[in-house]
Amino acid sequence: MTLANPYQKYQQQAVTTSKPEDLTYMLYQGLVKFIRLSKLALQNKNLEEGHRYILRAQDILSELMVTLKMEYAISAGLNSLYDYMKSRLIEANLQKDISILEEVEGYAVELTETWQEAMKQIK
Repeated sequence: MTLANPYQKYQQQAVTTSKPEDLTYMLYQGLVKFIRLSKLALQNKNLEEGHRYILRAQDILSELMVTLKMEYAISAGLNSLYDYMKSRLIEANLQKDISILEEVEGYAVELTETWQEAMKQIK
């Protein structure tokens, strides 16, 4: 009998019991995390690991895109931004270009901070 990793179990429980706005915040945090990890991996010449982290960041952007509610005006703008960020990540992955990752990281950090501020104002 194998025991589940306690951290994974905690993460899964956090996701399944969180409110939608908290899940969006977690996605933004994950996006920043994986972009930073990919930058570090590329700086260390670990191309495979960098590739893997960029794909994780792209997956997060895909998830953010499918959760948008297009009846809200802001959703179209966010969808365009997410799409742009995703295409830049693809370009960064193909070219192994850290400067592109830094550009996308800037957007991701700004989205995270803005979302965090919005959540504070709602509460």
